[in-house]
Amino acid sequence: MSTLTALPDLKTKRSVEISHLIKEYPNPYGEDFRVVEDFNLNIQEGEFISLIGHSGCGKSTVLTMLAGLNEISDGGIIVGDKEIDGPGPDRSVVFQAPCLMPWLNSFQNVMLGVKNVYPHATKAERRQIVEHSLSVVGLADAMKKFPKEMSGGMQQRVGIARAIALQPKVLLLDEPFGRLDSLTRMELQDVIIDILAREKMTAMIVTHDVDEAVFMADRCVMMSNGPKAGVGEILEIGFDRPRNREEVYQDPKFFEYREHLLAFLEQRAHIKGSTRTFSDGDFMGFTEKEGADLEAAAAQEATSVA
Repeated sequence: MSTLTALPDLKTKRSVEISHLIKEYPNPYGEDFRVVEDFNLNIQEGEFISLIGHSGCGKSTVLTMLAGLNEISDGGIIVGDKEIDGPGPDRSVVFQAPCLMPWLNSFQNVMLGVKNVYPHATKAERRQIVEHSLSVVGLADAMKKFPKEMSGGMQQRVGIARAIALQPKVLLLDEPFGRLDSLTRMELQDVIIDILAREKMTAMIVTHDVDEAVFMADRCVMMSNGPKAGVGEILEIGFDRPRNREEVYQDPKFFEYREHLLAFLEQRAHIKGSTRTFSDGDFMGFTEKEGADLEAAAAQEATSVA
């Protein structure tokens, strides 16, 4: 495992500290099922982290624990100077599905969160925040459109606007472009990168896309296989910001980073294929329903909170 070290700029303030993080799910037939074990990671202020690994390794579980949407079994997470104990406006999440209220237009969907986070702001101030957030994601002319009138990419832009309108310390992205076509995916990657540069936000993205992980992040955190997954390796990405897609893709270092990630994933795939899994024989002797319950507990770690 790579040694976790701070970035070279010693003046940079630490934004997130994840220490000895553990996630377990109850198992009525034996020991609790441990999905994540001893996950440690420090994230500096303004840093962009990509979290990558095989399906079911616990990437989304770590992200939702950081978001406060998934209870921590042991260990701790500090955001800023405060240990988290649940959701908060200092952490915003963009999920794969935008989860918009279909009876509300773009403006109203974003305003929902703004009203809760800024209850003492004037009506004009809240309106300004919403309009600015929608303009930043390229929806200045679509504020009155309802979800059914928008494409998938436009709906996801509303989801991003809703997240950044809260002005969080940390922006969390759980495979936010997974349902989009390649062109829209690249457009929204650029939108996110521009927003983070402008707002100086810290961010973490869960992704299966190696190119996306390298292009967007300052460090790629590769998770070991589950169960009992942790940090397998950390790869620092040496591209300066702001980033130009064409320049990055033409840089030989991009392909070196890409091959490094692919080699890690391939190696873990062999380990995964040769290792006895939780379900290989542990369900023998149980009824069909009991076996299904155990399988559900084992699979629960891959479920995101929508």
